[in-house]
Amino acid sequence: MEKHLKKILVMGIGNLLLGDEGVGVHGARTLLETELPEGTEVIDAGTAFLDALSDIENAEHIIILDAVQAEGESGTVYRIPLDQCRRAGDIRSMHEFDIFRTLEIARDRNPKKVIVLGVEPAYIGWSTELSQEVSQALPRLIDAVKREIGAVNKSHI
Repeated sequence: MEKHLKKILVMGIGNLLLGDEGVGVHGARTLLETELPEGTEVIDAGTAFLDALSDIENAEHIIILDAVQAEGESGTVYRIPLDQCRRAGDIRSMHEFDIFRTLEIARDRNPKKVIVLGVEPAYIGWSTELSQEVSQALPRLIDAVKREIGAVNKSHI
């Protein structure tokens, strides 16, 4: 019996010119050089969310990589269901307004599960480099993505 693997989209978002704000893009670029299970697509969306709309619409499960401010220690990696990013006062993605609008458009056509894997930034400002804390957290972010992909595929066997 052949197992059907869900199509998983890993989408790195952020601005590479603003230091740790670009952690999602750095994560996606690292994953693009990593062997991942069949049915997994990785894109570097940056800040061009609407350009990723067709990829979003065709995915069954979306993992968003982003900088997330939750007033924790810099470099902390979070796993947050998308609906928890929306409530005032909760953990929030740095791009919540634009990415939510794009996801709403896509969800109208194809409902999907969305998880945010975020890293608490240390520095948001003009820089093309990640801070030391966030740079050191990048391997933990990549491991979290791999665990999430494994859990999605395992749940669908």
